[in-house]
Amino acid sequence: MTNLFNYIDRPSPIHRLSGASKLVCLLLWSVAAMTSFYTPLLVVLTVLALILFRMAKLRVKDVSFTLSIMLVYIALNNILIFLFSPAHGVELYGSRTVLIPLPGRYSITAEQLFYHLNVILKNACTIPPVILFVCTTNPSEFAASLNRIGVSYRISYSVALALRYIPDIQREYHDISLAQQARGVEMSKKANLIHRLKAASTILIPLVLSSMERIETISNAMELRGFGKGKKRTWYASRPFTPADYGSMIFCGLLLIASLALTAINGGRFFNPFR
Repeated sequence: MTNLFNYIDRPSPIHRLSGASKLVCLLLWSVAAMTSFYTPLLVVLTVLALILFRMAKLRVKDVSFTLSIMLVYIALNNILIFLFSPAHGVELYGSRTVLIPLPGRYSITAEQLFYHLNVILKNACTIPPVILFVCTTNPSEFAASLNRIGVSYRISYSVALALRYIPDIQREYHDISLAQQARGVEMSKKANLIHRLKAASTILIPLVLSSMERIETISNAMELRGFGKGKKRTWYASRPFTPADYGSMIFCGLLLIASLALTAINGGRFFNPFR
């Protein structure tokens, strides 16, 4: 069964960090990556993201489905950028170096390709940390982390329930799919894409009904236990900060400072090798 945004328990240094520190690091890292188009910095962040992914002892097959979705998104994003703004890189870098002349405004330029490289690097250094955070943080600990940085515990618990529910939905979908195939509904790769989509749509109604039943059960259980009556609550999965947590937050803070400093020194967000 394919895993999508599922917690994967492994004995790694990343798993041993507190959920609150990982959330702070993710926010600092994301701001550092998203506010800059300075290419050397994006390359460094991408390499660091891959190293962290390796440190977490996650295998590509553990997140292959999620990665495939992200790769499709990156490809579509670059295609649409080129279709709707094929000269955006020329406008940004102030020069035009035609590599492959094409009809109309769709000539391929070095500036546009360099801009697409930056877009790919920006995604490559942002997506792995997000996957890393989701796959190495227990949902209950994530809820405690959100509450620790000031988010209401009601909202925090709702987020944790949503994350816990994703694997349940996947498991339910898989079970219903097997039941439908046992009844003769062809959903394998032997059938064409249109037939498979139609067959998959038949799973939605029983999936929605089972989901509503599960939601009602959880809601009743929480109401019977008086959830939400108090202003505060304690967290069983909360972890105290360790030196490793403080060190990781300081490191990500330094990355953000470096990103802002490079933007100021460079005189803008974009690294321009065509000057």
